[in-house]
Amino acid sequence: MKELADIQNQKDDRNISIDRVGVKSLRFPVTVRDKANSTQHTVATVALAVDLPHHYKGTHMSRFMEALNAHGPVLDIRSIAGIPTELLRRLDARKAHVHFQFPFFLSKDAPITGAKGLMDYEVIFEVNAEGSEIDFIVTVKVPVTTLCPCSREISDRGAHNQRGVVTYSVRSIEPIWIEDLVELVEKCASCELYSLLKRPDEKHVTETAYDRPVFVEDLVRNVAARSRAQENIQWFRVEAENFESIHNHNAYAVIESSSA
Repeated sequence: MKELADIQNQKDDRNISIDRVGVKSLRFPVTVRDKANSTQHTVATVALAVDLPHHYKGTHMSRFMEALNAHGPVLDIRSIAGIPTELLRRLDARKAHVHFQFPFFLSKDAPITGAKGLMDYEVIFEVNAEGSEIDFIVTVKVPVTTLCPCSREISDRGAHNQRGVVTYSVRSIEPIWIEDLVELVEKCASCELYSLLKRPDEKHVTETAYDRPVFVEDLVRNVAARSRAQENIQWFRVEAENFESIHNHNAYAVIESSSA
């Protein structure tokens, strides 16, 4: 059989290295660790990349898929950390980047009636490797309710409230549960969200939000304060965005811890 040419390994004379090259928008079934049920099945959107030295013409795209499939569908901190290491070996690279984004579902009981419903949260596992150094960041996107303190103070009847999304990223010393990150954020808002509410529940969450007004600034400060109280959290970044109900714009705030 005639030997096939390896074009990717040919020399490139433009003397320009590439920071990241690889595959993205790949959908892949995964099994994620779950506190309540041990595991849950979901589908991740995956991106895999490495750096490319200036003297190589291209990378070998098939090797990204080989590395991903070699680690199987069960996704936790230990298993996902092996993927960038495998990319470094297979592609003779100095840096590797792995990005998994997937919906994560939690069963939540309505606060008064106990009616059960499923809430979905967007989760991102991001792993970067350089040599033997592995950097792992977990991100959760948590929808919440916020009620405006100013509106409540100046209005004779009611106060405007809105849904917001908190994007919360952490580096931790030990593995940290997705559920614990979600809970930390929800406790910092005016009220958490539910997928199913009966009338007694709706009354409860409306009044809870009214009793716990927070600006977007309060929300990120609340999350930051709770994060700093957790010895397991080495670094965090919290961004809150409110989808304002009486303005034609969104309000947002960001805090990132100084230690990386």
